[in-house]
Amino acid sequence: MNLNEQKKLIIKIGSSLLINESDGSLNKLWLDNLVEEITELKKNNHSVIIVSSGAIGLGRKYLGFDDGYNRLEQQQAAAASGQIILAHAYQDLFEKHQIKVAQVLLTLDDLEDRTKYLNARNTIETLLNIYVIPIINENDTVATEEIRYGDNDQLAARVSQLISADCLILFSDVKGLYDANPKTHPDAQLIKEIDNITNEIKYMATESKSDYGSGGMQSKIEAAKICMNSGCHTIVASGLLEKPIDNINNTNDYSHFIPQENPLSARKKWIRGMIDSKGSIEIDQGAEMALETGKSLLPVGVRAVEGSFDKGELISIVSKSGDVIGKGMTNFSDLEIEIIKGLKTSEIKSKLGYLTTNEIIHRDNLVLTK
Repeated sequence: MNLNEQKKLIIKIGSSLLINESDGSLNKLWLDNLVEEITELKKNNHSVIIVSSGAIGLGRKYLGFDDGYNRLEQQQAAAASGQIILAHAYQDLFEKHQIKVAQVLLTLDDLEDRTKYLNARNTIETLLNIYVIPIINENDTVATEEIRYGDNDQLAARVSQLISADCLILFSDVKGLYDANPKTHPDAQLIKEIDNITNEIKYMATESKSDYGSGGMQSKIEAAKICMNSGCHTIVASGLLEKPIDNINNTNDYSHFIPQENPLSARKKWIRGMIDSKGSIEIDQGAEMALETGKSLLPVGVRAVEGSFDKGELISIVSKSGDVIGKGMTNFSDLEIEIIKGLKTSEIKSKLGYLTTNEIIHRDNLVLTK
């Protein structure tokens, strides 16, 4: 697969690759080589997000925890220490290439709640727009059993949905999905392309956990399913190679899960299928013409607001003549829009007192229905 065609990339790095299993230390040499490859992606105008495991494993070593320290609160304590070690490692390695990074910690609850979902999306998109690499991990310190992803394959897939990624790369300690467990069946065959996750594919996935990781191939299959439904390619490839990204670009020695449509069309199809509109906004003719050319909806074009809704909820867009012409996910509540309707972008902050975004509805979160 040629990654040059996939401009928005998520790279998930598992604990089994990041941590030396012999002593629990960070595998700096491996990570340094990967950072060099990611630097090349950045030079070729890719937006890159890293979803990184490893905090709990590194924290266990730092705090002197042995294998018996496995209760949730002990893992949370290890994560609190390990996150600092992990963040510094990424910062130091990318700084050598004049690349800035930022840490983003998420829980399942953050991506289930509409407002938190939109806040997370806006934060990550802002970082990408200023050429910063977000380093994402589950916020293990505060996550309870009920709101945990449990492994970062699932988290990486949800982040891919969140920002409409083109491709998710899941690095593993095997080349990809085999028709049998390659560790116990030497003649197992690598499945190189999958365009439909059938029961047979699920059966082929095996659980192969290390002491430091929490996910196996079954978890990667579930992550790929999420991405395929969102229009995002998924690659499961070996991270044990000296240049694992170069391997993806120049060979087909990995498993490629192929979606049926692109991320944006999948997202817009999802919005189009939503029926529970919480309110509506009336726009003027100029705004309507702007939307027809693919622009976002700005406050200056809004004439009136109806209904009660919060940031992140679905609202209808109504023309001056009263026809519903579209719908989308709002970046502002009804009360906020009432204050800023008709204003130019430069006037929003002084009127509202703060500014999180310029658009009432971003074009990626908007569909026309007329």
